[in-house]
Amino acid sequence: MEIKIAGMGCPKCKKTEKMVKEVLQELSMEAEIEKLQDPKEFAKSGVFLTPAVIVNGKVPLKEEIKKILEESRGK
Repeated sequence: MEIKIAGMGCPKCKKTEKMVKEVLQELSMEAEIEKLQDPKEFAKSGVFLTPAVIVNGKVPLKEEIKKILEESRGK
């Protein structure tokens, strides 16, 4: 599973990373989280506003993050 947090390190970006880690913990899952801090990389991922979470190439909402992670748990 590939999880990326797109953002420059602002308080909202840090809060987003924390939220993703909390969801992983709630689901008893582990994943490496990559931080994207280069705006050119944001654009390549389809992100134009930050912070953003990219899971397996998709930019989901919190409930979608949880669903994606739950589905990935069984694989």
